[in-house]
This record gives sequence, C-alpha cells and structure tokens, in this order.
Amino acid sequence: MPSSAPRLRLCAATWSLLAYPSAARTWSLRRQLAAMREAGFEGVYSDITPELHAAAAGLDLELLGGFDAPVLRGVVPRLERYRKLGVRWVNIQLLRHDTPPDVAARAAVRLAGAGERLGLRVHFETHRDTATETPEKFSALAAAFRRSTGRPLPVTWDHSHFAVVKHLQPADYSPRLLAWPREIQSSQFFHLRPFNGQHLQVPVTDARGRLTPECRDYLRFVSDLFRCWLAGPRPGGELWACPELGMSHGYHLSTDRHPWPEVIRAAAEIRAVWHSLPRGPWPPNCPS
Repeated sequence: MPSSAPRLRLCAATWSLLAYPSAARTWSLRRQLAAMREAGFEGVYSDITPELHAAAAGLDLELLGGFDAPVLRGVVPRLERYRKLGVRWVNIQLLRHDTPPDVAARAAVRLAGAGERLGLRVHFETHRDTATETPEKFSALAAAFRRSTGRPLPVTWDHSHFAVVKHLQPADYSPRLLAWPREIQSSQFFHLRPFNGQHLQVPVTDARGRLTPECRDYLRFVSDLFRCWLAGPRPGGELWACPELGMSHGYHLSTDRHPWPEVIRAAAEIRAVWHSLPRGPWPPNCPS
C-alpha cells in the first residue's frame, strides 16, 4: 500500500506470554514487554497498572488498556487512572450476558462520553458473558446507541465469539460477520484471534511450521475485514489490531503449542494480508 495509506499498528496481549517459556521460568513483565518490542509490536494490550507502566518505560510501546466491567461502579475512576498512566485506547467488556440492550446502551453512552472528556478512545468488545455476547444482543445495543447519539457504537471487534455462537462455516464468515459495516468502519481496534465455527482459538501453525487450514480460512476473512474498514472513513488514519491468542479461560488447549510463537507468526501473516489487499470494492457478497 502507498505510504499515504492508513497505518496498521499491531499490539500484543500480556496473556499471550503467561507461563512462557515455561511455568517454572516465566519471564518477568519487563522481559515480556521487551520481547513484544523485539518482535515488532508497537503496543501492549492489558489491564494497564502502575507496575506495567513502569515496566514499559523506554520501550516505546503504546499502552492499550482493557478490562471487564460487569457493573458500572468504579469504571469512570478506572478510566481516570488510565489517563494518568498515558493510556489513550481503552477496551471495555460491557456489563453481563443478561443485561437488557437499552440498559447496556445507556451505559455505553455514559462511558463513551466519559472517555471523550478524558481524551480516551473507549471501545466496547464483542465478547462472551457480556451485553454484546450474541449478534442479536449486539445489534439491539448498537441500534439503541445510534438512536441516542447519532453515531455508531465504538467497538473492539472480536469476531470469534459470534462465529462460535453461530457455528459458522468458512464460506459464511464474511457474509455473516461483516453485517455491521458502519460499526466496523468507525472502530480503531480489532482483536484478531484465529477461529473457526467450533473453536474460539485455533492453531496458527502445524508441527512443521506450516499455516493450518483453519488459519488460512481465517486470514481470508481478515482480508475482507480490512477491505471493509478501508471502505469507510478510516478514523484517525490508523487501525490497531491485536493477534490475541491467550493461555487462560479455556482458549488454549493442552495439546496446542504455547501461544507466543503463534502470536508472532500470526502478526506476520496479518501484516502480509494488509499489504497485499486486492484493489477494488470490498466483497460484493457482504453488506454495504
């Protein structure tokens, strides 16, 4: 892509380095962050604490914060603490799975507004066990937010959850998962974890270091996702993406290799997709 084109910027998540290189010899936080920088990542995604802020000193890593917010109490003070730590980008997993969409929308309006006043760009993640956990709940929340504000809901897009909820086949990834182009195009933060319709996290490579068929299917979807985003207003001229393979909460199967080498390979493949996007309009079989 030409140099004037929007930038793709990649960050890595700290949970990708849990128990690495082994549970008995886990790297220090400073070593983990240095490894991210050495691997070419421009940012770190985590719950940003004073300890992490101190460990990142001098590494030239953007701090992208994220946390679970099952209740609203304490969220705005947490955003204020993030601002003091130099965070600009915040991902919130909003409320609970049984929160009514209108209640969730009012909360999103409040928190997005608080973020704006603090100079933060708050996004709300499509995620299990939250108010956005299914396409239907998300659509209702996004519609209510738009009615209230006149703007698209700012979203941290993790399409793996929707894919598993609907048990999608690869041919359906783009038609079904790019059904919210305005919200996708207004976002500046994607969580790019390779998935299929049965598993939230699939291996990037096989035992011989080749891309798995599941990952190849996923990367074709990433190409369509990027083309969708680029067809919109391209807010800020940059898009942050996290190849977010992790070690906890059942994402990592015991037979899989450790996520960190997989994250590095995923990042290389995601960059390659970005720089080799086909010309022309984005896929005609997707919503417009």
